[in-house]
Amino acid sequence: MDRYCADITVALYLMAGGTSAVVHSYSGWPEVPGRLDWLAATMRRLGGMNGSGRTVGYACGAWHERAARRTFLEACKVDPRRSLPAPPVTVDDPRTNQTFTVTPRGGGEYEVSAVAADPMAASRAPAVAAGLAKLADLQLDPDDEASVRFICGAPHDELVALLLPRAINVRAALREQEMAASRGVLAAPSTQEAAS
Repeated sequence: MDRYCADITVALYLMAGGTSAVVHSYSGWPEVPGRLDWLAATMRRLGGMNGSGRTVGYACGAWHERAARRTFLEACKVDPRRSLPAPPVTVDDPRTNQTFTVTPRGGGEYEVSAVAADPMAASRAPAVAAGLAKLADLQLDPDDEASVRFICGAPHDELVALLLPRAINVRAALREQEMAASRGVLAAPSTQEAAS
């Protein structure tokens, strides 16, 4: 449900070929086409995606489904009357008094580091890396538990920055994603004709 556009239902549909998706709604309200274009453009900016119109995808040619879902949810939360914030590459966690930073290593790999206010505190960097892995289906590095890697091997800096604040509290982020998915399942526009 889109609270910024008359509570219409919006969805992200994976296109044939499985490398891009389209932002879609069945609503006939006159403001819907502009809103869908805006959501797709916001997804491209927040998640480092490419595409045009209402279509979104990744420059690497792979479809990162969990990451795309998260990007879609985040785009839907943005108030269109405000300027779009740049996702942070450093996030403070007041619960643990640690500051987390994500640094690209190349080849689609990212290292999570933590600086704690208390030098004796255990680093939560491995937990945040595991959170990133869950949110975006990333691979954990078996030799460095604070590093993750995209299977495609391509950089996704904007996407990792977008996911970092959610990775700190991954349980809440996954719960939110499950609730959004349970609100109903719509048939993709391409399958409607076949079903009728």
